[in-house]
Amino acid sequence: MNRREFLHILAAGAAAGMALDSADLLAAEGGGKMYDLPRFGNVHLLHFTDCHAQLLPIHFREPSVNLGVGDATGKPPHLIGEHLLKAFRIGRGSPEAHAFTYLDFEQAAGTYGTVGGFAHLATLVKRLRASRPGALLLDGGDTWQGSATALWTKGQDMVDACRLLGVDMMAPHWEFTLGHERVKEIVDKDFKGRIEFLAQNVKTADFNDPVFAPYAIREMNGVPVAVIGQAFPYTPIANPRYMVPDWTFGVQEDEMQKVVDEVRAKGARVVVVLSHNGMDVDLKLASRVRGIDAILGGHTHDGVPQPVTVANPGGRTLVTNAGSNGKFLGVLDFDVREGRISDFRYRLLPVFSRLLPADPEMAGLIEKTRAPFLPRLTEKLAVTEGLLYRRGNFNGSWDQLILDAMLEVKGADIAFSPGFRWGTTLLPGQAVTFEHLMDQTAITYPYSTLTEMTGEQIKTILEDVADNLFNPDPYYQQGGDMVRVGGMTYACVPNARIGGRVQDMRLHGKPMQADRKYKVAGWAPVAEGAQGEPIWEVVARWLRDRRTITPRRLNNPRLSGVDGNPGMA
Repeated sequence: MNRREFLHILAAGAAAGMALDSADLLAAEGGGKMYDLPRFGNVHLLHFTDCHAQLLPIHFREPSVNLGVGDATGKPPHLIGEHLLKAFRIGRGSPEAHAFTYLDFEQAAGTYGTVGGFAHLATLVKRLRASRPGALLLDGGDTWQGSATALWTKGQDMVDACRLLGVDMMAPHWEFTLGHERVKEIVDKDFKGRIEFLAQNVKTADFNDPVFAPYAIREMNGVPVAVIGQAFPYTPIANPRYMVPDWTFGVQEDEMQKVVDEVRAKGARVVVVLSHNGMDVDLKLASRVRGIDAILGGHTHDGVPQPVTVANPGGRTLVTNAGSNGKFLGVLDFDVREGRISDFRYRLLPVFSRLLPADPEMAGLIEKTRAPFLPRLTEKLAVTEGLLYRRGNFNGSWDQLILDAMLEVKGADIAFSPGFRWGTTLLPGQAVTFEHLMDQTAITYPYSTLTEMTGEQIKTILEDVADNLFNPDPYYQQGGDMVRVGGMTYACVPNARIGGRVQDMRLHGKPMQADRKYKVAGWAPVAEGAQGEPIWEVVARWLRDRRTITPRRLNNPRLSGVDGNPGMA
């Protein structure tokens, strides 16, 4: 059967309500050849990032709102849906369209199945390494956090999986929320002699000494290759400072230049930065630091099909971002001749679990790791009638569910939930298990709170978070999404200056007053000494009481000044 005949049958079957096997459809669309990447060049880098401890295949919906402001307007990574497809010449309805966009998500998820999973990722890594001698596997961080088992094992499940996967080097962020002692324990014991933990921008607060190795140099097929690590610069702000009390962070642009110059002086012919800055920060850094050939980026969870080429005083730098939740593997091949890069190839490969058989050894490790926790993980809390997802600048249905639960259980006027970008997606009709809830809430500071705040304080909080997201200078952004808000409504002007982005705050339709106090529920406080019931217990109790969860009505702000922005559906 040729492709035309297959598509004819597909159309007829769809009209008749016939379900077709996704493997057949993927094959018809060329999915089976997706992973047949012939070797190119002599320097090979494999890159995943922000898997957030997802060992099993999952669904993950890409955002329908990812606004760029200032010079970033209308440029990657701030392209969604049809705009992204057009920019990267991806066909509507293709497997890649499902991987990179939210379009037709429910239907496409049923067709193409789940993505990611370490057993399937392991198969792909082995396949690519077989054709790429010496290839380095680079982990961009946010690996030890994001699931129940990662929380309960203090990251050990992911450490063991990454060792088996064959990770060579990694850069960190959420890893630090396990506390500095646990991080050092893993680096000094589990990783010793096996995985390089790189972070050029983490220094001691007293003498400004490096806490971790800033870089590593490996010779690959006769070419010296340097990998420089960049930890999330704002860790002590976005996460609790008390977890890393004696370390400093920051972008450290000047220090990065010194490190690049140092590895060049030591003979490196290829220099890459393994970054957890977020893509907008990486784009600015690339324009200002000389001598970086490529930045393999993470943190902002942007799945960008092709690198952005950035000019700087020393030449050009490729900037990439490899998505999240284990659903992508980036493949960067350089052809180095006479000590210089002559050409490159890049592919960001979606990891479709139905196209990649599970690696038996990794599958066995995952099964063994999860076995002691299965009774609690598999507890059925409710069934969802609507799609539950998180990602988006202002809200997601999973976030709305958490807000609705807090408002009711806490007896609050208003509820806040952090703009986290991690968290898996559930399709309509799926059971909501305790594991799924933990996918949205598994952190080491999960305390739920109920606080009295004035209207003025609430506006200050919203303005501060909005500036983290919409400041036109990327170095003042922190890469998360807007705090999710329940109970109250407001208008948002992303392109305004700080102090003017949040307007017309109302509660039950009435304007909020600056000096009036309101009861505000929240969770994930960064202040030391915070206490409260873990958020998952609050939401689990609410879910058990309902058993069936109706589709959530999103409480989004009214937006102004963004008409026509290709980062918004």
